[in-house]
Amino acid sequence: MATANLALTDPTVIEFDVRTDEMLVNMGPQHPSTHGVLRLVLRTDGEVISEVTPHLGYLHRCAEKIGENVTPIQFIPYTDRMDYLAGMNMNLGYSLAVEKLCGMKVHEKANVIRVIVAELNRIASHLVAMGTYGLDLGTFSPFLYAFREREMILDLFEEVCGARLTYSYLTIGGAHDDLPDGWVQRCQQFLDYLKPRIDEYHALLTNNAIFIKRTANIGICPKALAIAHGCSGPMLRGSLNRDQGDPDWDLRKLEPYCGYETYAFNAVIPPFTTAPPEAVIGDCWHRYYVRMVEVVESIKLVEQALAKYKTAQGSHRIEQPRHLPGGEAYVETECPRGQMGFYVVGRNTKDPVPLRVRARSSSFCNLSVTNSICRGCLIADVPAIVGSIDIVMGEIDR
Repeated sequence: MATANLALTDPTVIEFDVRTDEMLVNMGPQHPSTHGVLRLVLRTDGEVISEVTPHLGYLHRCAEKIGENVTPIQFIPYTDRMDYLAGMNMNLGYSLAVEKLCGMKVHEKANVIRVIVAELNRIASHLVAMGTYGLDLGTFSPFLYAFREREMILDLFEEVCGARLTYSYLTIGGAHDDLPDGWVQRCQQFLDYLKPRIDEYHALLTNNAIFIKRTANIGICPKALAIAHGCSGPMLRGSLNRDQGDPDWDLRKLEPYCGYETYAFNAVIPPFTTAPPEAVIGDCWHRYYVRMVEVVESIKLVEQALAKYKTAQGSHRIEQPRHLPGGEAYVETECPRGQMGFYVVGRNTKDPVPLRVRARSSSFCNLSVTNSICRGCLIADVPAIVGSIDIVMGEIDR
């Protein structure tokens, strides 16, 4: 009793019942806020995180070794299953690597089609990132809004290739088929419908006071830390500062492919005039907001590509050589989660099967920074931080 009375007057006295012990807490691998079969081992002192160790490999499928036992055209469907939320972008990256190895030059029409569907898939991917991030933080409505628009994109994809998740549409030499009759007009109608919806997303989530409280000044990743861990995509761009002279760290700008250099768009880099006063560059809010602005930039890109398609020259696809030449090729593309790279080595003998196939996962590098940015946060902040990284475990484990 005397101790309790003393605790009320002397702040240096700590009662026994508020002392904490260090614990190891498992989060996952089956957990709604780990975005796949990811296991996080949290070392905690009460509610405070001192260490986070990601454990991978629950989804490993030997994708790269399979790529060394099949022809490149047969491996295209396996790339869909890496980042299964951005299958078109995965198809494109591997196709570009094989085309570089073979010295292939695709026609203008094929490149225009690639830009159209790759940017539509970027929009669909970022919509999923936005909706599921809302779920991580306890709100369900943004998820319904995001998937409403995503379904319309999947309808367009179904028209061009017959699939809604794993497409195998962007392939070596171009695109598997040309765009169907009337598809360009239907795509433009969708974009006209989507533009006003952006303000709804911001009203529901971006400007929500609870959302800002959960994400602003949380999980701060400084630029030096992001670069040291090989982060890329929105994970890196959310840590940059254009006012300090940081470059447009977007491969579509720095190392353009598929004719991106002929399109007018912006690499999305902070600071943002619409950022809440609590937000700090490099925090969860900025990583989320980079993706939301990228949706607007992708809409611009698709509209420009639709206009180019009407006058684009050449065919939608050329045939690849029967045999891969000796040598090696590596290509990185700007996928929704960052810089995804494919490395292909051809045999010195005439053989259609590559000697080596490797993939450089953007999500893997982005996830590696988890321990550094979670240290010192609360247990309840871990879903907010992991959700802001926007990982797909199929791409990490492969």
